Amino acid sequence: GQEQNFLFVVQTYLPLPQSEVDLQASEGAPETNCFGSNGARIDLQQRIAHEGEVNRARYMPQNSNIVATKSVQSIVNIFDLSKHPVQPESMGCHPELRLKGHKKEGYGLAFNPKKEGVLASGSDDFLVCVWDIQGSLGKSSKEMSATMTFTGHNDVVEDVCWHPNDEKLLGSVADDHTMKLWDMRQRDKAMESIEAHSKEVNAISFNPFSQYLLATGSANKTVALWDMRNLKKKLHVFLAHEEEVFGVQWAPFNETILASTSADRRTCLWDISRIGANQSLQDSQDGPPELLFIHAGHTAKISDMSWNSNTNDEWVMATVAEDNILQVWRMAECIYANGAESEEV
Repeated sequence: GQEQNFLFVVQTYLPLPQSEVDLQASEGAPETNCFGSNGARIDLQQRIAHEGEVNRARYMPQNSNIVATKSVQSIVNIFDLSKHPVQPESMGCHPELRLKGHKKEGYGLAFNPKKEGVLASGSDDFLVCVWDIQGSLGKSSKEMSATMTFTGHNDVVEDVCWHPNDEKLLGSVADDHTMKLWDMRQRDKAMESIEAHSKEVNAISFNPFSQYLLATGSANKTVALWDMRNLKKKLHVFLAHEEEVFGVQWAPFNETILASTSADRRTCLWDISRIGANQSLQDSQDGPPELLFIHAGHTAKISDMSWNSNTNDEWVMATVAEDNILQVWRMAECIYANGAESEEV
């Protein structure tokens, strides 16, 4: 038979930032939790049986126990972690809700950060579906049809993203080279639709601080910066990846920091405040001035990423690759500290 698939919930124990290690050392504390020591580990907390491979998993911002998953099936599953044991009592998949609306599998999945229980999904059937699960969890019915379905794309919908400050605004990108912006009050057509890249568009992310800024990533190896007030022209194109870009995500703690992941096995961190900065010839050989850092620790295509949402350790990222390796890492403090110091000069 086929191997059982699971949704894993893990807890990470991170080494202290070097600044805190130095402080402890100066106060006479033993260096038991230095970077690279045994103080850093990832522990499995919960394992939930899942039907098919998990293409994507997202937790609800307002309630982290509520997790949505997309698999090789067309159904979107909703799990309440608090209602499942640490280890599955049976190998069957038992979600709290099965969301119907798609005809094929997919990867695009996003909870609305402003409106609890609202979930959007994009799939290989060219559709964008939206559900409001808030009133359905805990009810006797285990299935729910889409509240809204948007049909503007002409190819696979790769990613969806809610605007962080406008609960009615949803963005989607697809293999038809387009980016579309949808207003939940206007269902018949997209409020904006543009050809964003020369090839498939795989990722979209709205800036959490600047209401008009967003970024997209494409199969043409580029990341594009956009201003929603004028989508006729890109603000900037980021060049460093050597293969398709599959993910973009703004940092939750700094409006100028953007991360991108690619089939080239690399995660690039960008600082848009450095665009156009003067560079020495030697520095320019390492990339454009806005390229802050490249994490090259993976040996396969990077499937997904996430910034640490805990403000006590902002620069920590988690990335996972198609070889099933999860890495939790932090850029060296001297890199971003030096950048801040140079801006102050």
